[in-house]
Amino acid sequence: MVTLNDYLYSWHTVLRIIKRYMEDLRTSAVENHNEIDLVHCNYLLQIMEILEHNDFLTAQSQKIREFYKYMAQEYPYLSFTFKGRIKSLIRAEAKFNGYIVEYIYDYYVQNGTYPSVTDIKDRLNCFRDLIAYRIVISMPQCHISNSEDREREELKHLYKIANVLPQFLEERGFTAESARGVKESKSDLLDDTVRPYYRDYINCENVTDYRSLHITFYDNSSRCYMEMQLRTKDMDDVAEIGVANHLFYEKKQEDSRGRMIPKGECAVFDEAYERCRLLQDLDLSKVDVNMFTAMSNSLMNDGCGLYRGRLILPYEHLSRFQNDIID
Repeated sequence: MVTLNDYLYSWHTVLRIIKRYMEDLRTSAVENHNEIDLVHCNYLLQIMEILEHNDFLTAQSQKIREFYKYMAQEYPYLSFTFKGRIKSLIRAEAKFNGYIVEYIYDYYVQNGTYPSVTDIKDRLNCFRDLIAYRIVISMPQCHISNSEDREREELKHLYKIANVLPQFLEERGFTAESARGVKESKSDLLDDTVRPYYRDYINCENVTDYRSLHITFYDNSSRCYMEMQLRTKDMDDVAEIGVANHLFYEKKQEDSRGRMIPKGECAVFDEAYERCRLLQDLDLSKVDVNMFTAMSNSLMNDGCGLYRGRLILPYEHLSRFQNDIID
C-alpha cells in the first residue's frame, strides 16, 4: 500500500512529494483496479495545482480585498481581520482518509454491511475547503458599556455581513453553493434569501463549542471551490486557542477514526484506516522536508504548508474611533 508517510524523509519539496505520491498511487490503483485510490489521486492533483499555479490566488484575494474595503467603509467602528489559507498537505490527507473511515464505519453500524464503491466515490465529492478565508470581527470595548451588549452587537453585525457577502462576491465572479440543508440556520438575523447557502454553527446545536458561519463559493475564473468562515473574536479564540482548536479537534478526530470494523472485510476501509494511523503516529521532528523543521509535533517552523497550511492573505482593520458610542 502506498502512503504519504513514505515520502516525508528525503528533503523533497512539498510539490515533489505530492507529485511522486500521486504518480505511485495512480500506478498502484491501475494495477489493483482501485477506483477509490484514483479519486484520491485527483484530490492530490487539486492540492498540487493550487500550490503550483498560484497566479489565480492573487486575483482571487484581490476580489476578497474588495469586500474588506467595503467593510472598512461600512463599519469603520469595527475591528476585523481577513485571513486566507491553503489546507496543509498532512491535514488534507488525514481529512480524505478519515472521511472514508467515518463513512464506512457509520454505514456498517447502521446496515450491517459495507457501502459500494460507487457510494463511497459519491461521498468523496464533498471537499470544498482546500482554499479557505476567514473574517473575524470585534466591537472595541470603548464603544459598548458591557460585555453582553458587545456580544449582541457583534452577533448582529456578523449576520449583517453574512447577508451581503453572497451577492457581493457573485457580482465579482463567484457562485454561492447550496449547503444542502446541513446546519441550516434558524436565526432571525439571517435573510431568507441567503439562508440556504450557510452552515450555521452558531445558531444550530453543536456537540463542540465551535461557533462560526460557513459558506462555500465556486470561483468561476479559477474553476475551484473556496470556503469562507465568519466569526466574532470570541468565537475565533475558542477555535484557535480554546477547546475547539486544532489540537483538541484532531484528538477527537483520532478517537472518531479509531473506530474499527472486522479487519479484512473491507479493503477500502483498511487502507484508509492505516493511512490515518500512520499520520497520527507521525513524529514531525524526524520529517525531512524542504522548508520544514519541527522540534516536536507542536513546535515547528512550517514554511511550505506541510502541516500548518499556507497563508494567502492577512488584512487587518483597526477601529478608527475610540470614543463614539454605537447606537
